[in-house]
Amino acid sequence: MKPVRYAYGVTTALLLGGAAISLATGYPAGAQVAQNEAGRIDTVVPRGGAPASFADLTEQLAPAVVNISTRQRVKVAAANPFAGTPFADLFGGEADPNQPQTREAQSLGSGFIISADGYVVTNNHVITADGRGQVESITVTMPDGNEFPARLIGRDAASDLAVLKISGTKPFPFVKFGDSRSARVGDWVIAIGNPFGLGGTVTSGIISAVYRNTGSGSAYDRYLQTDASINRGNSGGPMFDMRGNVIGINNAIFSPTGGSVGIGFAIPAEIAAPIVEKLKSGQAIDRGYLGVRIQPINEDLADSLGLAHNKGEFVQAIEPGQPAAAAGIRPGDVVLTVDGKEVTREQTLSYLVANTAPGKRVPIVLIREGKRLTVTATVGKRPSEEELAQQTFNPEQDGGNDQFNRPPERQGSGLAEDALGLSLLPLTPQIARQLGASEVTQGLVVNAVDPNSDAAQKRMQRGDIILSANYRAIASVADLEAAIRSAKSANREAVLLQVKQRGQPPVYVPLRLR
Repeated sequence: MKPVRYAYGVTTALLLGGAAISLATGYPAGAQVAQNEAGRIDTVVPRGGAPASFADLTEQLAPAVVNISTRQRVKVAAANPFAGTPFADLFGGEADPNQPQTREAQSLGSGFIISADGYVVTNNHVITADGRGQVESITVTMPDGNEFPARLIGRDAASDLAVLKISGTKPFPFVKFGDSRSARVGDWVIAIGNPFGLGGTVTSGIISAVYRNTGSGSAYDRYLQTDASINRGNSGGPMFDMRGNVIGINNAIFSPTGGSVGIGFAIPAEIAAPIVEKLKSGQAIDRGYLGVRIQPINEDLADSLGLAHNKGEFVQAIEPGQPAAAAGIRPGDVVLTVDGKEVTREQTLSYLVANTAPGKRVPIVLIREGKRLTVTATVGKRPSEEELAQQTFNPEQDGGNDQFNRPPERQGSGLAEDALGLSLLPLTPQIARQLGASEVTQGLVVNAVDPNSDAAQKRMQRGDIILSANYRAIASVADLEAAIRSAKSANREAVLLQVKQRGQPPVYVPLRLR
């Protein structure tokens, strides 16, 4: 059974005494309760638009919401635990390593029909085998129990959308996309789907947030958030407004347990509808691409740069030969606007660029080392999700006797150790070779990390190479201490380090000063 994707693994709950009392009584904190002469509490009448029941709306919409099941052939490891040993025959012989083992698997999800001739919309992850095999068949089950074999018309991994086609002798009931741009926090919504394979299930709630960014960094990390109950199997199902229009496609949940805790995410109709139309017609979906690795401006980055919080995005790395490199964008730049549109948490750089036509020349406003400048980039074509995944390389760390594995030493005045929680050594050619860096690389190597420091929280570790501090190259501990003193004199609470880990491109890490 294919679960709804989880945006996060854990969360925390905060209970405030006064707020808890208000929620328990059902009245706003500090509000007076009107009473009549007999002392009875008057009935509060909902304002216009608040439904007394969702039954009529559900009766009209539910026939177009379907269950989707797939039969998959998934690759698995060899089942014989003694393969390659003299005991292999005890388990029916040794498996041929050239013939990967497979098993049959199934997944369940939801979808909805958008036309009388049987086009069905769902999530891409409902009808794929996550790269571990192949889907052999897809079945769409109607609310009345009738089953139809489905044909895959098109799918798009970046937006997590897919379009199927079923055929029947009679027109199918269908629903239409609405305008999610008019959605407001507090609006009523209902979700219909197939949680846990139970069959048609209806839940209600409100829109908790619009254009919620979950921090995944994807080109479509822009969701409607709802407290309507969404669980495994709701993937691909519709979120309806009170007019019966589909304003979102249920996609992910935030949960510490795997079940609903009242934080669900739906792909907005304004994003989904144009992509669905292209998938229906067989058109290619071209997206813009710059070739940058980015990070939101969080509090630590903002403090290290002396910038306002939550404005723009930080460039960690540039892919050689791509539009960003050609435009002169550098690691360490802060992107403020693209083509006149501000980069914010709700409107990320990835979203703006992905929705820009390849080939278009756009002005990009940057901050570089405290100075504002504008460059012009010709947007490229975004590679497929498979190609992007292949660009990530995570080599295994060698566990030999490291040349730099010595007891912590205080270098210089000890300011770096006191302020950052780092024990540092000069980077010699011998250590550089061991860490996979060029022998001419200049910087400092981390010998030890204080487990109670911000550096430890940021996952810095022994063997990391510090290349620069606040955009100034460092070749000695004295250089780093000078950068720390400069940051403190400017009343900054953090210092920005450029750090290279083995097998990875350099990234910028803001460390808070102690």
